Amino acid sequence: MADEGMRPIIVKRIKKGGHAHHGGAWKIAYADFVTAMMAFFLLMWLLGSTTKGDLNGISEYFKTPLKVAMQGGSGSGDSSSVIPGGGKDLTRKEGQVKLADDPASKQRTFNLTAAKQELERQEMQRLQALKEKIEAKIESNPLLKKYKKQLLLDFTSEGLRIQIVDEQNRPMFALASANLQPYTREILQEIGVVLNDVPNKVGLSGHTDSTPYFSDAGYSNWELSADRANASRRALIAGGMLDTKILRVVGLAAAAHLDRMDPFNPINRRISIIVMNKRTEEGVMREGAAKMEVGAGAAGAEAAGAAAPGK
Repeated sequence: MADEGMRPIIVKRIKKGGHAHHGGAWKIAYADFVTAMMAFFLLMWLLGSTTKGDLNGISEYFKTPLKVAMQGGSGSGDSSSVIPGGGKDLTRKEGQVKLADDPASKQRTFNLTAAKQELERQEMQRLQALKEKIEAKIESNPLLKKYKKQLLLDFTSEGLRIQIVDEQNRPMFALASANLQPYTREILQEIGVVLNDVPNKVGLSGHTDSTPYFSDAGYSNWELSADRANASRRALIAGGMLDTKILRVVGLAAAAHLDRMDPFNPINRRISIIVMNKRTEEGVMREGAAKMEVGAGAAGAEAAGAAAPGK
């Protein structure tokens, strides 16, 4: 018992001090977060500014079959997409199959080409029938037959062209004016009725010879040819042609002579009526849409400039 009382008493004291310094690990985590956010916004910007064709190409790239990527083959990386790679047939030992070599793709291309050619053939037949009908009308109508030499019909790359040209001492318009002669008005009205027989759109262009024409107000052959084209448009509509058929009215002054050897030949003064084929009609529509987009962009830039505070 005495030995137990002699044992020393040990007191453990825990010294409490300040927290140890935890370093800059949080800075690394924050930097990683900021980098990820920057990469995310960069991705969003790229997706918004990349064209649709490029996006489709990138999509096709990530559809690359693993067999092609690892084994390669004659079709490896030889697709018709924007970015090489990809393919439909995963069972082929060679890997990818070119879309151009796919029998189904070839058949679709052939069918589309054949359908387009058939539509063009039908359209040509329709315009040919219209030409024959106008020629028959000229022969049967005493008024039109009288001016047969001044009515020229032919085919161009744009479609069926009907030209009403001047003749010496027999002009279509009053001298230096956009006023139609009475017989010109009747000719246009007779033609206007026939043009409703086809669904094709119509374009009008006015032409002058190279005789200079200026006025104090700056009125020239350009304004004169445009006014004559519009006067002809009104006469065609008065004859019964639908207003919705008109797609283009232009004045070309002396820029496109019919007789290039003699710029002062009366036949250079003419009105040209184009019954447009589908290709020309689509081209005019695309051109108009492009001009609208450019105009809208310019208007937006102008509005933004006006809203910006001055310096």
